Amino acid sequence: MGAEPDSYYNLVQRVEDTFSEIDSDVCVDLRKSNSEYAEMWRAAKQMQQDYPVIVKLLEGSGPISLTDDEHEVLLRYFDLQRQIEDMERREIYFRGHADNFAYLKKIGAI
Repeated sequence: MGAEPDSYYNLVQRVEDTFSEIDSDVCVDLRKSNSEYAEMWRAAKQMQQDYPVIVKLLEGSGPISLTDDEHEVLLRYFDLQRQIEDMERREIYFRGHADNFAYLKKIGAI
């Protein structure tokens, strides 16, 4: 097969060490290549600008209260974030398969 077990574990460690960078690259690439994702991302950012309570809720501390309008927007924001994260997870999943295929081919396993 050609590869030693240590090289496999080193690859795993390298991926673990750089995962946040990989994750960030996926998000940037999706914004460039997927118009649906880009529009959802922009809409989420716009919601944060239009409704500062969203950022306060996510990053602040202490009690907050919401108007009916803010509550409705917050629910839409959470749904939008779920859709965005689903697209990101799907992209990471498929990239993992592509990277795995390339790695297995490189080590002669396929």
